Amino acid sequence: MSAHQALLQKLKDKSARIGIVGLGYVGLPLGLRFSEAGFAVTGLDIDPDKVKSLNAGRSYIAQIPAERIAKAVKAGFRASADFAQAADCHALIICVPTPLGRHHEPDVSFIVNTMGSLKPHLRRGQVVSLESTTYPGTTEELVAPVVEAAGLKPGVDAFVVYSPEREDPGNKSFHTQTIPKVVSGLTPACREVAVALYSGVIDKVVPVSSLRTAEMTKLLENIHRAINIGLVNEMKTVADRMGIDIHEVIDAAATKPFGFVPYYPGPGLGGHCIPIDPFYLTWKALEYGVDTRFIRLAGEVNSRMPEWVIEKTVAALNQRGKALKGSKLLVLGIAYKKNVDDTRESPAVEIMELLRERGADVAYSDPFVPKFPRMREHKFDLASVALTAETLAGYDAVLLATDHDSFDYALIGAKAKLLVDTRGRFRQPQQNVVKA
Repeated sequence: MSAHQALLQKLKDKSARIGIVGLGYVGLPLGLRFSEAGFAVTGLDIDPDKVKSLNAGRSYIAQIPAERIAKAVKAGFRASADFAQAADCHALIICVPTPLGRHHEPDVSFIVNTMGSLKPHLRRGQVVSLESTTYPGTTEELVAPVVEAAGLKPGVDAFVVYSPEREDPGNKSFHTQTIPKVVSGLTPACREVAVALYSGVIDKVVPVSSLRTAEMTKLLENIHRAINIGLVNEMKTVADRMGIDIHEVIDAAATKPFGFVPYYPGPGLGGHCIPIDPFYLTWKALEYGVDTRFIRLAGEVNSRMPEWVIEKTVAALNQRGKALKGSKLLVLGIAYKKNVDDTRESPAVEIMELLRERGADVAYSDPFVPKFPRMREHKFDLASVALTAETLAGYDAVLLATDHDSFDYALIGAKAKLLVDTRGRFRQPQQNVVKA
């Protein structure tokens, strides 16, 4: 039997072992889904703390209950930092970060390093699927050559696939199983394997013609959102100058039953995709002589928002006879969006940096982030402050950056001396509330 047919059969009867490389916000829920669907799963990660937690049945992501992990472990899920275990896997699904470099250029080092670690353990009959968001051409340029260098012919001996992740942490309406999965492969045989791999765990699989099409699909999804948020953020600044409530405008516009989709302003963009993906396409487009001016402009508008929030805060303090330097400020919510514990690219953290640079005494409160996490670019030796009437009254200003539903907004609105609202939570005019 050919490697192609043998792998298809193992995926169909769920006798294939699935390897998930990178056990973060994308990899972990995907691994758990494969386990719940009846597959044997090995999780690989370079972080020994994650490995230890998972094997003990503990969760390190707020939205994933420990009971779900414990159930997977009981069913045979195992985590390891030993990449030699990749040799036992029939599928290797790569879910590693793709951040930006210092000059907003793509940093694909995690993909390169991961493929380097996997190379000695690649074998005939495996499928390698990349899920990390990246520029068109990455899978062909960085994944396929490593498979070939391992002595395997893609589409014959081993199979190269791309399927962009679509996780949305905290979304109660959609989850891994119910979010349609775009897939493609380096060859028609690879694409067939991709469909077989994901059809066993995802309700709807959407095959597309090429790896580059699948890679571009993910960029379009997130750039579409980034541009529309950039538009409404710019509209917010204009409305603010005109004394108009942008949230009231959006609500009114949203009553139109066609041709309008509501997007909401905020203190900037966060998360691992939307602030980053536009720059991946912009960088790659230059290779083809194309200047994506429209996309760059939206990125500039969104990147400007934390500074705009600082300016509004400074002006509000000045009106009350206070300078920002030396003032005590409490930032509410440092996750990149509400009801999650994910702080990657969070505008709230950038705002904290800007406040500290300007001499403010900064603290934060976030029920999802009890201790300030390790981050590549930001460092604060802080723990979350408990929200009480006394603590709120002790700060010169309270800045609502991430509007978790668990915050007591009645208490915050009543006790904060000055409340800078970047999320539109306080819709009725209050003397102590400034909208930013």
